[in-house]
Amino acid sequence: MGLLIFLAVIVIILLYFVGMYNSLVKLKNQVKNAWSQIDVQLKRRHDLIPNLIETVKGYMTHERETLENITNARSNAMSANTIGEKSGAESLLGGALGKLQIAVEAYPDLKANTNFLALQEELSSTENKISYSRQAYNDQVLFFNNKIQMFPSNIIAGMFNFKEGEFFELEDVKEKEVPKVSF
Repeated sequence: MGLLIFLAVIVIILLYFVGMYNSLVKLKNQVKNAWSQIDVQLKRRHDLIPNLIETVKGYMTHERETLENITNARSNAMSANTIGEKSGAESLLGGALGKLQIAVEAYPDLKANTNFLALQEELSSTENKISYSRQAYNDQVLFFNNKIQMFPSNIIAGMFNFKEGEFFELEDVKEKEVPKVSF
């Protein structure tokens, strides 16, 4: 009888650790899924930028440097591999797009162009989706990191080499402010 109780306790402990391992795997996969949602929105943003630049190019004859900076920032953002690199590159791209918004003020014909207005609205919508996706991703990373660091799941996380997730944060404090868009 004592042996049965001992075996039952061992089985319960084993099932508990298996459940904890499975919850860590689930959280890790949720972090990956949340990152993929950010990646989708960033690709959408990157795809919109060439159309925006082509629309603006015809009107902005004196703003070549601004347009080149956006193109370069987009290329850097698309080639970034790690979350940290993407975070920095996307911050620079956001800053370059902000400078474009300021330059647009000097071109009333451009502000009235329907193609530009449609692209501007699409870009604004995409920026909102990126912000939402970044928040959802960071929430998943926080939950995953907490699980990895808290007892007793930290034992399982250490045994199976689970690594903490990296937050997706804006590097430039000015980039944390909402861009002002006016027509």
